[in-house]
Amino acid sequence: MIEQIRQRLTQALAPTELEIVDEGHLHAGHAGEGRGHFHVRIVSPAFAGLLPIRRHRLVYAALDGLMDNGIHALSIDAKNK
Repeated sequence: MIEQIRQRLTQALAPTELEIVDEGHLHAGHAGEGRGHFHVRIVSPAFAGLLPIRRHRLVYAALDGLMDNGIHALSIDAKNK
């Protein structure tokens, strides 16, 4: 799943920095037994001039189809530099 997330974000947002962490172990006992919990830290020029909510929407759009189909929960840290 991490590789799918990486490919989609790279293709859609051309990040200069991208870190994806599987945080499932922090959510053991939650829905899906912790599977599908990820944290994304992404820096992209595509975020320049955008408010955080718009940056998050771009990330969600890039991951369309994976949300609730491999990704149960996603925390996002999106910066433009």
